[in-house]
Amino acid sequence: MILLAAIFGVMEARLAWVQLGGGGRSENAVAGLSKQAYLQHSDPLELDSGRGQFVDRDGRPLTGRTIRALAAYPTGGMPRGSDNQLQVLADTLGANAQQLGAWLDGIREPLVWKKGKTGTVVALTETQERQIGALGLTGVAVVPYIDRYGAEQGSGPALQAIGYTAQDPARLTKLYKKELASGKAKTTDPIGEAGLELSLDRLIRGVGRTYAVATTDGARRPLAGIGLRVSGPANPHYPLQVRTTIDADVQRAAEAALKKHGIKEGAVVVLDVEHADILGMVSLPAFDPAQIGMSGTDERNHALIAVPPGSVFKTVTLAAALEAGVTTLDETFRCTGAYGRYGLSCWLHGGHGVLTVKEAYAQSCNVVFAALAERLDPALLAETADKLGLGRQIGWQIGSFVDGKPLRLLEEEQPGAIFASPVAGKDGGVRTGTGIGQRDVRVTPLQAANMVVTLLHGGRVQAPRIAMEIRYADGGLLANMPVRGAPSEFGSIKPATAAALREAMRAVVTEGTAEQALGSNEWPLAGKSGTAELAGKRPALNDQWFVGYGPAKGRPRYAVSVLLENRTAGVRNAAPAVFGDIMDALRLMDRAEAEPQARSSGTPKGETAKR
Repeated sequence: MILLAAIFGVMEARLAWVQLGGGGRSENAVAGLSKQAYLQHSDPLELDSGRGQFVDRDGRPLTGRTIRALAAYPTGGMPRGSDNQLQVLADTLGANAQQLGAWLDGIREPLVWKKGKTGTVVALTETQERQIGALGLTGVAVVPYIDRYGAEQGSGPALQAIGYTAQDPARLTKLYKKELASGKAKTTDPIGEAGLELSLDRLIRGVGRTYAVATTDGARRPLAGIGLRVSGPANPHYPLQVRTTIDADVQRAAEAALKKHGIKEGAVVVLDVEHADILGMVSLPAFDPAQIGMSGTDERNHALIAVPPGSVFKTVTLAAALEAGVTTLDETFRCTGAYGRYGLSCWLHGGHGVLTVKEAYAQSCNVVFAALAERLDPALLAETADKLGLGRQIGWQIGSFVDGKPLRLLEEEQPGAIFASPVAGKDGGVRTGTGIGQRDVRVTPLQAANMVVTLLHGGRVQAPRIAMEIRYADGGLLANMPVRGAPSEFGSIKPATAAALREAMRAVVTEGTAEQALGSNEWPLAGKSGTAELAGKRPALNDQWFVGYGPAKGRPRYAVSVLLENRTAGVRNAAPAVFGDIMDALRLMDRAEAEPQARSSGTPKGETAKR
């Protein structure tokens, strides 16, 4: 008895010592013990993971919409209410009463009400919230819920550029061993799997979750009169906010243009010419962050996947030929429709006849550009592509960010390629195929749009960015992503070459392949169309391209690339029409922005529109 009394005395002393903060325990540790003890007698529902949120360039949310959601907690066998009350709840939600009842009866942990197959949390109206509150049901409440990827995320469909999170314990354990060991992370935490969620994951993970907690007795029955308590981290700096370069209006305009033309697969990139900022980045098929891998969706960002560019690459071939001095825009060729070697022919049956290099670019003549490619050293062709930002990753990156580690904003960007190997271009057939954008040439829509920006900057390659700053929740600045260049190791093309290429791109619209689709647009436009043949298992399909800028006179504002994938071979290229619709929308946006400024400055509206 003396021995037992001594043992119990030591245990009681130890318990008191721990609770009073003995052994060097910090106040945070004691608070953690108190929190754990509290949670043992409660049911917590996670309202917010604490992860940083994304907004567009004007501060409009792209993720993290706060909604009022229906929450249900286990009742420990207590009835929630009468059958009539549950029927009223179902009617209020627009749900099937039997399905709702089965969901409530089957709850073993706190949950929020979601739409059946979509898995989207249902946002309640003020009227619905009042009706539900008046029912007084046990274990049912309306809570403020952070819906990270709601149906109204940004501009409609979820953005592959933003990406998604998922539970990935193996990768989380590999990346965050120290955080797991210290208790700052759990293997069940969401981790960025794609897009900015992936590239910025280490910076936006947050410092703690926010819960709506229902206090219960030992049988997990809600204690009457206590209600719900919302608890979360007290740090005013979190969650962080990432300000992207995306413009939600531009994003919507690009999506609308693709929808208008019935496009199911492809990508659009809209860049601001001044800084090469990504204003819009659309990828189809769309995806659902809550159901990755669902049939008919694709979480991959097609704007960052390198594919054959077709005749768009003739821009590089022309630049290389002009730089090498082996041609001029005025040199004449004769196209009979067949090149005479390598089985290469022109797309126009019977050929274009006699035409200049400028006209050959406007009409996208394969024969002329195959001949130009054979005049070039393959190394020069590859180097010129590099000078224009092709065949390499050009997205914004830095060797040491605010945390001292490297950062690449567009993690999934593929570098693309010009030749399959350094010696491949020595073969004339390979070189001619490369010169017209076939063979092993691969380019991403982002690189194609940025090539246009490079030409508008006289040959200087910019590094497109999709985020510009990260701020604390209280508005303080954590980090900036300033405008950066992406120069080639081989230098730049000459400003005169860039000017010649812009002249040729304008001819594509005024007298070439895009005249019918774009010649009557209110903004003067310039660009290059392309059709890439897909070899292998898809010989009956083509990828259709158009890259260009506008307005082509005065001060250009936007560079746009349009890729329409897996189109039936032989059908008309719809990419110029999509490009034109996007440019029309951008023109109207610019006019809408200019009119209030004109009124405030006293400038006549007509004068503003002219400018």
